[in-house]
Amino acid sequence: MSLMLYDTARREVVSFDPPKQVLMYVCGITPYDATHLGHASTFLAYDVLIRRLIDLGHDVKCVRNVTDVDDPLFAKARELGVHYLDLAAGEEARFNDDMAALNVLPVAAAPRASSAIPDIRKFIQAVLDAGHAYVSGDSVYFDVNSYETFGEVSGYSIEEMHRLATLRGGNVDDPQKRHPLDFVLWQPSAADEPAWETPWGPGRPGWHVECSALALRELGEHVHLHGGGADLIFPHHECERAQSESATGIEFVDHWMHTALISKDGEKMSKSLGNLVFIDALRKEWDPRAIRLGIISHHYRTEWEWSDDLMPTSMERFRRWAASVEAAENESVLAAVRQALDDDLNTPLACDLIDAAVANGESAAASSALLGIELH
Repeated sequence: MSLMLYDTARREVVSFDPPKQVLMYVCGITPYDATHLGHASTFLAYDVLIRRLIDLGHDVKCVRNVTDVDDPLFAKARELGVHYLDLAAGEEARFNDDMAALNVLPVAAAPRASSAIPDIRKFIQAVLDAGHAYVSGDSVYFDVNSYETFGEVSGYSIEEMHRLATLRGGNVDDPQKRHPLDFVLWQPSAADEPAWETPWGPGRPGWHVECSALALRELGEHVHLHGGGADLIFPHHECERAQSESATGIEFVDHWMHTALISKDGEKMSKSLGNLVFIDALRKEWDPRAIRLGIISHHYRTEWEWSDDLMPTSMERFRRWAASVEAAENESVLAAVRQALDDDLNTPLACDLIDAAVANGESAAASSALLGIELH
């Protein structure tokens, strides 16, 4: 049986059959605040996938970028009166501590956008040379009308793309653009923002171009799986695909995978609303293994709501699992857990299967380890 995963672009669960070495790119954090539950849920989903791929005999090269050249980071640094790179370094370290505590496997590379300016300049020039971008005023824009399949990753209507572009940082009313959905590849910097020299004038890269340049630099022109939170489907991943394929002339990604958003107090968790649950705060009170278990007890594609009952329930569940560790292990349980993971990463079912084994007086140490939860 193949590993089956939902593909956002195809809008169905399909077989994921990568080669021996799997090239994976996961959009990482903009390091201006602590890791919250939404971040952790996303990165744990990919971690479980990586563990299953390794279990199947694959070698996984996963790259998870750090967006340290971006508007939210600059705004937060401005508010705090600190250098943006100092803020980024501190929050990136806190994020890495949280990921290590949650037993997330180390990635092959975690490159920063600020490290890729030469690559970004070269990439933008390639898009211009291919006729898919234009210089207007003091900026460089991608021409969405030049790319016939723009919108195929998300499947959204023009109206929905307009709405999301406006909501997520795109200036649809920019008079320098030919089309409202054209997006910035290079732009001028504000007085207190970093600026780099280019043939199009001093400035800084747009958000989307950073990931394309980093993915091509770290993994090459073709990636087997690309992912992130569902809020990145549009505009970020839609734009990333269009510009990458415009620059290289080949298909950028085989499989697009996205994780559902999490809510608290009836609203999607967001820094603007302040309704966040931070991992470092949870770690002060709860075993990180129970935090991981609480998160992966939900399916990665199902939106869910934070409840104060989650951690007590997860801690009790973890204690039951841990108490069984000295018992004999039934190999059929591990086989069933593997089968659950192969069914679109059905971690809730995998957890239920472990519950049943433990209730039957069996150990589930190997099965829980496949989920990244060590019982010893």
